[in-house]
Amino acid sequence: MRRHSLSPRGDWQSRVEKHGLTFHTLDDGSPYWDESAYWEFSAGEIDRLEAATAEIQRLALAAGDMILDRSADRGWLERMCIPAAAVERIRETWQSEPPALYGRLDLAYDGRQIKLLEYNADTPTCLVEAAVAQWYWLEDRFPEADQFNSLHEKLVAKWKDLEPYVSQPVYFAHDGGEEDAMTITYLRDTAQQAGLRTEALAMRQIGWEDAGGRFVDLKRESIRTIFKLYPWEWVLKDAFGVHALATMDSVSQKPAGGKVQWIEPIWKMMWSNKALLAILWELNPNHELLLPAYLDGPRSMQNYVRKPLFGREGAGVSVFRNWAEVDAAVRENPLDANAAPGKYVYQALASMAQADGKTAVIGSWLINGEPAGMGIRESDGLVTTNTSRFVPHLFR
Repeated sequence: MRRHSLSPRGDWQSRVEKHGLTFHTLDDGSPYWDESAYWEFSAGEIDRLEAATAEIQRLALAAGDMILDRSADRGWLERMCIPAAAVERIRETWQSEPPALYGRLDLAYDGRQIKLLEYNADTPTCLVEAAVAQWYWLEDRFPEADQFNSLHEKLVAKWKDLEPYVSQPVYFAHDGGEEDAMTITYLRDTAQQAGLRTEALAMRQIGWEDAGGRFVDLKRESIRTIFKLYPWEWVLKDAFGVHALATMDSVSQKPAGGKVQWIEPIWKMMWSNKALLAILWELNPNHELLLPAYLDGPRSMQNYVRKPLFGREGAGVSVFRNWAEVDAAVRENPLDANAAPGKYVYQALASMAQADGKTAVIGSWLINGEPAGMGIRESDGLVTTNTSRFVPHLFR
């Protein structure tokens, strides 16, 4: 893998906006979408990354079975700080396999070793830039090259597969900023291309009707299938969280009367929780794709990363070398911090791809549990944050 510099397209802003990437520039005026560079891979390297993604997914599935196995219960759900009220719904949805769509693994790859950094299984973003913007960049700049990117086609295909298992309209909701809004818009578009009827609303616009015991939209129509770009730990903290659990369609794959299908399903709480990293290491010690990770402290590790169990975009993450903190993302969403205050996973520091003063993390996407493409985020430090830049890639 190699990092190359090149001049951006003169009208790059309007080009990426045309494809839905409206959040291309950071608040300080610097580019978030950064096409002044790109990463080049060989076909063999892409094959390795794809195979690693599939293998980590296999490990995560096996871990889910172990976490929920009553006969082998090691208290993992409690160690993950998952609310007791959610446990049975997690068990039920794990068994019934209701509709689920996507996820993203964050990987460290230095050209030699591939290591899992974390699994964004519930509310992953960076999708518009990975699925669409970098594909059209490739067609403009390097039409003879290829890209690890079948995201759009696989999303549409997955929605087509889900058509018998969802109620229409499928609602799409978020409560975030522009990036979340455009992610939801794009996902809604893929569902519409698959022939599904859809509606959009904000999470705060979801109504609860006491008389009918149901969630309703602004027209007081029942909500029966909803895709939410809103973490489950936030849902359970909200006032309507108890109703979400009570009305959840958790034991059937197809819509049930008076019940609500939530996409992603609540069992994703196991995988979006960074305690999964320690559980994977406990179950698969010395696996070539995993880093040592523990919940009770760094143990004998001199160089490690301390991560809160809940959090996005590097919030609350600190890096230690020789037991001394050397880098940190101090910004933390209070909703994440309150989900499991003071609870961390301690993960060994990985060897990362570094070039031109930048550190790169590979986001490897899964659609329907299958590898589907990747995107790259670059940071000036070791922690990927909400200001880390997205840089396109290709392979030859």
